[in-house]
Amino acid sequence: MFQAITKNIRDWLSVPIPLPERENQLSPELLQRIKTLQVKTNYLVNDIMAGEYVSAFKGRGMEFSEVREYQPGDDVRLIDWNVTARMNQPFIKEFIEERELTLMLLVDVSSSGSFGSGQNLKNEIAAEVASILAFAAIKNNDKIGLIIFTDQIEHYIPPKKGKGHIWNIIRTILSFKPKGKATNLSLPLEYLLKIQKKKATAFLISDFQDENYESQLKLAKQRFDLIAINIIDPREESLPEVGMVCIEDSETGNTLLVDTSDREMVKKHKSLCIKKRQDRETFFNSIGIDTIKIFTNKSLTDPIIKYFKYREKKH
Repeated sequence: MFQAITKNIRDWLSVPIPLPERENQLSPELLQRIKTLQVKTNYLVNDIMAGEYVSAFKGRGMEFSEVREYQPGDDVRLIDWNVTARMNQPFIKEFIEERELTLMLLVDVSSSGSFGSGQNLKNEIAAEVASILAFAAIKNNDKIGLIIFTDQIEHYIPPKKGKGHIWNIIRTILSFKPKGKATNLSLPLEYLLKIQKKKATAFLISDFQDENYESQLKLAKQRFDLIAINIIDPREESLPEVGMVCIEDSETGNTLLVDTSDREMVKKHKSLCIKKRQDRETFFNSIGIDTIKIFTNKSLTDPIIKYFKYREKKH
C-alpha cells in the first residue's frame, strides 16, 4: 500500500501542470521556471513525501467530532459537562484524528530580496522554496494558502485544494510585482491571526530584515504551527575585499561608503551579522519556532529535506 501511494504521487508529478487557456500569455521564461520546479519537487517527493512529510506534519492532532452518551469504561476526562448538565446524564466528547492539513505560506517580497551575489537572488530562492512547499502540500491533498507581504499585505489567496488552485499559487509567487519596498514582519502575522481561524501550519519565508515583530510572533505561535525559513546571502555577512564600495539599502535607499580593504571593520561586520542571526534563532527556539536556513549559494532542497527528517524524529 505504501509503495502504491508513492507510485501514485510520482505518476502525478510525471504529468505536466495543466495550464488554463488564459495562461498561454505567460512568458516562456516563467513557464520554464515552473517546469524546473516540478523536477525539483519530484526529487523532494521521492526523498521525503513517501513518509517524512506525513510523519512530520500530519496525524498528531485530534479534532472534535461529536458528543455521545457516556458508557462504562469511557475516559471521564472527556466528559462534556455543559451537555451533561443540560441532559441530566453524562455525555462525552468524541474526537477524530486530524489528517487534512492547512498550509499557509507567508512570503516576504520586500526590496531586500532583490540582492544576490551568485546566480540567484534572495527573492528567487524564496519563490522557489514557497513553490516547492506548495507542490508538496497539494500532493498530499492538503489545503494551501498564500500571504505575500512587504510593509503591507500585498496579496492573499485563501487556502484551497486542487490543481487549478496550486497553479494560481505558483503563478502568483513567481510573477508577483510588489508595491511596497520595506519589510514589516508583524503585518502578515497579524493578518494570519485574523483570517485563519482553524489550526494551520505556517511557513514564514523571509530574510528577516526587520525588528520589533517578536510579540506578534509569540501570538501567532500560540495558535499555529509556525516555522521560519531564513533566506541568507553569504555576501551580506562576509564582504569581499574590493576596495571602496558604495552600499545601498534597497528598502530605504540609504547609502554608505565602505572600505572593504579594512579587514578589521569587515571582521566586526561579519561577527555582528552572525550574532544577530544566532540571537534571532535562539529567540525563535525559546518560543518553539524551528528555523530552516537556506543560503543562496547552496542547495535549497537539502535544508528542507533535513528539516523534515529532523521533525519526524522530534515528534
